[in-house]
Amino acid sequence: MIKQLAARFWDLLTSLPLTILALALLMALVFLCTIAQIDMGTYGAVQVYMRSFIVWWTPEGARFAIPIFPGGALVGLVLTVNLIGSMAHRLGRSWQKLGLWVVHAGLILLFAGEFVTGAFQSDMRMSIEQGQTVNYLESYRDVELAIIDRSDPRSDEVFAVPARLLAKSTLIELPGSPITLKVHRFFPNAELGNRTPTDPPAIATMGVGAMVNIVERPLATSDNDVNQTSALVEPMAGGRSYGVWLVSLALGAPQSFTHEGHTYGLAMRAQRRYLPYALTLKKFSHDVYAGTDIPKNFSSLVHISNPLRFEERDALIYMNQPLRYDSKAFYQSSFGKGDTLTILQVVENPGWLLPYISCVLVTLGLLIHFFVMLRQSRRRRQEVQEG
Repeated sequence: MIKQLAARFWDLLTSLPLTILALALLMALVFLCTIAQIDMGTYGAVQVYMRSFIVWWTPEGARFAIPIFPGGALVGLVLTVNLIGSMAHRLGRSWQKLGLWVVHAGLILLFAGEFVTGAFQSDMRMSIEQGQTVNYLESYRDVELAIIDRSDPRSDEVFAVPARLLAKSTLIELPGSPITLKVHRFFPNAELGNRTPTDPPAIATMGVGAMVNIVERPLATSDNDVNQTSALVEPMAGGRSYGVWLVSLALGAPQSFTHEGHTYGLAMRAQRRYLPYALTLKKFSHDVYAGTDIPKNFSSLVHISNPLRFEERDALIYMNQPLRYDSKAFYQSSFGKGDTLTILQVVENPGWLLPYISCVLVTLGLLIHFFVMLRQSRRRRQEVQEG
């Protein structure tokens, strides 16, 4: 009985109707994801519909979610298993099927590449002013609270707390420092304004937060909008409280306190990833067509300094020509400050070659299959003529 059920399940898993159903579901997901970009933005829609196993819907005002549709990750996984099973169960092991084997292998590699990209790709940015040296990347979406010890004139010591930890914790110890943070409030998105006499008493007792009114706002959905992540935190050290401070992406003014001769800065900022090497912007060029304001080319001449590799060299990054270095691709993305600031998009994707290999395999498989079919057709015609 169990063997019969297993055999039926295997037949279903490798069946052509399941292949068609999975492809239809993927088409529906692409349509739904495209429509959802209007309200959720490109990144949010892709995460909800294409990079998830289940698409969930939360009724307005409810605290629970209802599964309503299979996500792209689940459909892709089923389709991958279906293709692998079809190869093993239906194609056979004759050389006449070699082309189909290669085509299926290319499709499987394409789905594998999407899984690798969804799981491991990172997309960050590096902003460098002309003459400035930078050794860190900044996230487009993730935020952190940085507590910076500026006591050493040679270098700063940074203690970073991710925003997701601020959202779920009320007491956070900073390893390697005497400071403990007490989180009073966390705002994923907030609007700051000047206080008025009718506003409730301020929670912040130190810094600019005592003069600011905070209003929580819904999370931003447009790709061009940025959540002004904010928090009210209380640094404590040596049994002493240093007051409640407002930290926010909307604040540009530096804030700091002193503990036992050490000056600590407080700043909410884009999450950083430090690199073992640094880039210096030597020159940024903004070229236009003669007699017009139409952009012709953007380019950044950077100097790479990598002490681990004893490497010192220049590299030119321009449109459609990234710098590939240390498994990362540095693309020319934007600029500012009167053409003295360059913004590089930095993408790290360990599976970036897989789609190209997949396309080559599918093309090669189709050519092999066409050649085999052509040869068989010519042989049959020859046999007919001889007969």
